[in-house]
Amino acid sequence: MSSKQIKHPGRRLLVLLVVIAIGYAALALGAATHRTSMTPGLALDLEGGTQIILTPTTTDGSTITDEDVQQAIEIIRQRVDASGVAEAQISRQGGQNIVVALPGQPSQETLELVRTSAVLYFRPVIRIIQGSATAIAQAQNQYLAKAAASASASPQASDAATQDATSAPASEPAQEPTPQATAVPTVTAEQVAQTYADVNQDGTISSDPLPATSDDHSSDEWITEQMIYDAYMTDCTAADNLTGVSQDPSKAVISCAKDGSGATYILGPADIAGTDISRASSGLETTSQGTTTNKWVVSLEFDKKGTDEFAAVSKRLLAYRDAAAASASTTTQTGSTDSQKARFAIVLDGLTLMASGFSSDVTTPITDGRVQISGSFTQAQANTLANQLSFGSLPLTFTVQSEQQISATLGIEQLRHGLIAGLVGFLLIIVYLAWQYRGLAVVAVTSLVAAAGVTYLAIALLSWAMGYRLSLAGVAGLIISIGITMDSFIIYFERIRDEVRHGRTLVAAVDEGWSHARQTIIVSDAVNLLAAVVLYFLAVGGVQGFAFTLGV
Repeated sequence: MSSKQIKHPGRRLLVLLVVIAIGYAALALGAATHRTSMTPGLALDLEGGTQIILTPTTTDGSTITDEDVQQAIEIIRQRVDASGVAEAQISRQGGQNIVVALPGQPSQETLELVRTSAVLYFRPVIRIIQGSATAIAQAQNQYLAKAAASASASPQASDAATQDATSAPASEPAQEPTPQATAVPTVTAEQVAQTYADVNQDGTISSDPLPATSDDHSSDEWITEQMIYDAYMTDCTAADNLTGVSQDPSKAVISCAKDGSGATYILGPADIAGTDISRASSGLETTSQGTTTNKWVVSLEFDKKGTDEFAAVSKRLLAYRDAAAASASTTTQTGSTDSQKARFAIVLDGLTLMASGFSSDVTTPITDGRVQISGSFTQAQANTLANQLSFGSLPLTFTVQSEQQISATLGIEQLRHGLIAGLVGFLLIIVYLAWQYRGLAVVAVTSLVAAAGVTYLAIALLSWAMGYRLSLAGVAGLIISIGITMDSFIIYFERIRDEVRHGRTLVAAVDEGWSHARQTIIVSDAVNLLAAVVLYFLAVGGVQGFAFTLGV
């Protein structure tokens, strides 16, 4: 009885076929649900895409250096790569302009990563204004019109309603008059802003700092009545106010909520800069009990400087929160409360992402530099914010000079020619194998077809899962891999020939030939894989696509 273990190659083939079938079934299911396609995505040279030209500027008017532009290019490339977009081209044009070409139809989140400089600051909240003076005036006028239409009270009651409407917020309308008013009073946005901004009620809007009880960045001494007036006159639902602006981090500013809710914030000078963040990542929230929720959050870790700054800031904000809770402080229509000043605004490119305080379970200052940002994030929004913060702020701010669709540089015709070249090479290999190895050519061709099917499946799945796009250079890598695969078969078949010449039977020669050829084949494939890996990490653009498919 032979001591050799009985082999079952049929089982291995069956497992391979099952795996391939499952892969193609998953791909077909994705195509049926319109989440992917049965064909891989194509790169810029074969499909075209979107081109954005960015013009750099500096906030202080300083000279733009070559190092600044090169650093900006690297950061933009990192952001695009992290968003899952492959085969993007980022280059320099005309000395300073940066050209970003993205294949296909990039998502809005990816375009936002390219357009924005991601200048992030953590600023203290001084005032929160829910709605512009225009919106408040409209709400008050609607109420007054409704009251006048159903008026039955005396003219004195109607006059009182008019006076109250100009001095009370829209959320607290004046007492409804009796329905006898004959004229409909109106309130202008300027009147509303004047009423709210005139803190000392002297009838004028001053540009002098407000009286302050503290000297920190949350203090009223940083703002004026004029700033409050301007904040109320700012419509934060208008598209022009949601594009982002460059702001001086050393001064108090007016900032709109980025989500377009209409909230306006008056913020103090920046306490912490985004450059003090050492790491940012997105994920599902994990509670203190260790359970995972379905809420997306962004986790931050500060460097040494940021950790020290955040410890001081958290101590100050917790003091405001505790003071508000102890005194149950309220506010007049023009004042701010400690509860508002206990909030911390995260400002990205001049727009407020959120302005929230610490949760109730935080009772002591945060000294380890680890912060978790929570909000109504979607997965895409959390990933976008984490990517922006992970790669730091750009050294420059950019103006989008142009954004347009571009056509393919080569086109489908070139892809067809490349595939024809690959098919011709494949047929020549079949002819050579049939001439040299007769029946063994059937085995080689069958194996090659199976390998081609697996490779195509891998490329299509990677295009779905990771955004990979096939370029003409990638097609060249696939064609060369055919030759490399055939090289392995030729080495194996020559070893079988040698064993047959030495008197072994064909069955014995197959086993013995493989044991001798295996090491050579593995070393050859390892060298090719190593070359592909090195080429992928050292090159950019189309060369990376060639290296990727060669490695696959």
